[in-house]
Amino acid sequence: MLMPAAKRSDGLPFSHVALVLQGGGALGAYQGGVYQGLDEAGIHCDWIAGVSIGALNAAVIAGNPPGQRVARLREFWETICLPAYMLPTTMAAEAVVERLGGPARKTFNAFNAWRAVAEGQRGFFVPRGPAAWWADAGDPSQASFYDTAPLKSTLEHLVDFDRINAAETRVSVMAVNVQTGNLEIFDNREGPAKGRLRPEHFMASGALPPGFPPVAIGGQYYWDGGLVTNTPLSLVLSDKPRRNTLAFQVDLWSARGPLPTNVYDAQERAKDIQYSSRTRLITDAIAAEQHHRRLVRDLLERVPAERRKDDALCRLAAEASTDHRFSVIHLIYQDKEWDGVSKDYEFGPLTMRDHWTSGLDDVKQSLAHPSWLQLPPEDRPFVTHDVHRRADA
Repeated sequence: MLMPAAKRSDGLPFSHVALVLQGGGALGAYQGGVYQGLDEAGIHCDWIAGVSIGALNAAVIAGNPPGQRVARLREFWETICLPAYMLPTTMAAEAVVERLGGPARKTFNAFNAWRAVAEGQRGFFVPRGPAAWWADAGDPSQASFYDTAPLKSTLEHLVDFDRINAAETRVSVMAVNVQTGNLEIFDNREGPAKGRLRPEHFMASGALPPGFPPVAIGGQYYWDGGLVTNTPLSLVLSDKPRRNTLAFQVDLWSARGPLPTNVYDAQERAKDIQYSSRTRLITDAIAAEQHHRRLVRDLLERVPAERRKDDALCRLAAEASTDHRFSVIHLIYQDKEWDGVSKDYEFGPLTMRDHWTSGLDDVKQSLAHPSWLQLPPEDRPFVTHDVHRRADA
């Protein structure tokens, strides 16, 4: 029989509420807006799992007291969306471009993306110089076009890692071992990183080559977890022991999109497909698994209790069965008309604010459906919701 969830401060009927943050560079400001909306709604996420920029957002959220998290997250984005060296464009110039929209906005965004490539971003990364293109430094930590040392200082300033390691909120981030190619999970509650998460673990999750260097942890070097999978959703939904779970899956790349008609749009579309994580494939697979586990449970109920207790096969079947339920609310960034192939490294403040507002609007629309925050019905133990989903999707 389904056990009732422990009473939560936010009143949700789930044992577990998770925030799952995908990678996507500058698009990650969208996740800041989503978190602000959840915070304003009083929804408490007891597990935050991220990869790449999602891992950095996870660090800032979990590494601050609840009442300060949105402000710190905003400070993080306002910092890294400034050029590393030269003065940023003025608010007046941004206001003019915003009013013009269309081609003017595309040109302005392309200029900001060029600045990111040429200058880097304040508190995030800076270029190593022309030598990085051909020099062999003999040091893996130098094998990149940019130096991410400024990011370490930013994280140390904005994040309380002792708070993260106290594990009041569970935190999981993913990175890839450069030599083995294996995906590894850095978790503050279990595994080798338990109670030992430092800036390097989060930086490793976002170390996308060849732009950023691998990060050394325990004598091993790690790259961006998005090289293997760009979302930790399966990690959250496969957790044991199984519990009734509500997951807010925040994606920065959409698997669906228009047919491109030029090479620039083709490049952008290829990125969308590459990094969209096949979220629908993951949810479909786990939904099928839940259905089969539920069937096993129903079949076991037809076996006499004494037989279930004494039969080894029945005991194994009981371990594989479940009566728990899962609800996934998808929040997927929707491209703007001025987005382009550089949207993941266009860190302009104007664009950052637009992304943040989009995330806030999307989560408010999602939370406007009270039924989405309830346990799924017994005959549908796994459900997904998305305010942007088309009727035929």
